Amino acid sequence: MLVSPMAERNKKPILEVLADYVDETNSAFGLELGSGTGQHVVHFAKALPSVTWQPSEINPASQQSIRAYIHATKVTNVREPLSIDVSQPWSQWAGLGKGCCDLIVIINLLHMTDQGLEEMFKGVGQLLKPGGICLAYGPFAMNGIILPESNVQLDKMLQARNPEWGLRDVEELRQLANTNALWLEQMHEMPEYTKCLIFRRRQLSEW
Repeated sequence: MLVSPMAERNKKPILEVLADYVDETNSAFGLELGSGTGQHVVHFAKALPSVTWQPSEINPASQQSIRAYIHATKVTNVREPLSIDVSQPWSQWAGLGKGCCDLIVIINLLHMTDQGLEEMFKGVGQLLKPGGICLAYGPFAMNGIILPESNVQLDKMLQARNPEWGLRDVEELRQLANTNALWLEQMHEMPEYTKCLIFRRRQLSEW
């Protein structure tokens, strides 16, 4: 089992936000894009038993870690991880059908996505049911400004690794959402200068 100290720190505050958008009286299907070690998805699964979780990860070592966490925690509402490349068209996302998701979670992935960003938002817009939500967590720029200095340095480090990487501006994401039947409903300030962005899929009557 791989261990991410960052995931261990942020899984609780992310869950606190996520729980407000889950109706525990109804069953739901949740997809996590880029599940990493698996620490988040099993933590969410234990706290939100009405949600059946579908982790996904392109890295084979991370897939093994997710399976190990599922086995170790004995959660029964987490499926086997799927291999999903978010830079590919959503129709190639391991056979997931249009409108199959009540919620989608994306944690610390947007700033490490290059040409796949538009494809990812297209996929989210297609896979979410009308009224469904997408929670995107991470550090973001606001109106072209990155704060504090630690996030400025993170942005520089990411771009040194890949010029297409870097902290995404909330306005850029809002516009991508709008073109894919989503709207930015709420923005939550989180610890360590991060945010949770809540995108909601428009109802059919609004689109």
